[in-house]
Amino acid sequence: MSSSDRRTFLAFFPAGVLAGCGFAPAYGPGGPGLKLQNAVLADAPRDGFGFNLVKRLEERLGPAQAARYGLSYEIGLKSTGVAITTDNAITRYNLNGVVDWTLRDLGTDTQLAAGRAESFTSHSATGSTVAGLAAEGDAQRRLMRILADQIVTQLLATSGSWSAE
Repeated sequence: MSSSDRRTFLAFFPAGVLAGCGFAPAYGPGGPGLKLQNAVLADAPRDGFGFNLVKRLEERLGPAQAARYGLSYEIGLKSTGVAITTDNAITRYNLNGVVDWTLRDLGTDTQLAAGRAESFTSHSATGSTVAGLAAEGDAQRRLMRILADQIVTQLLATSGSWSAE
């Protein structure tokens, strides 16, 4: 087999294997992810963390113009000092976050899916107070984006198994 034949074979092999196992793109024609677009209404945010989480969810799924699903969530955060100088000054923090979420059908109030998203970000505590607060705020926004992206990924992964509508 010449090298060009191998490349052709290898280029089409993954597509054939994935098609054989029932793989379909989430946003492809008839894909399960399409039913999430502009259809997920997240609970109203209670604080800045919730605001940033909902903002990212709406960026990924679109604003809930015709809400069919309701998304409830509970955010848990913990900040831990991870870099300490010899005079016991903390110079770096890890911000650990957890979001437990539940998706329900708004018409029947039936739970369709639930899950947990977990991650962390870090930020520096060196420099001025203003710089430290800015770094902390940026870390909080990054963490909420990461957690929202995980929620969307979990929704897409499970959306094909929900009852047909």
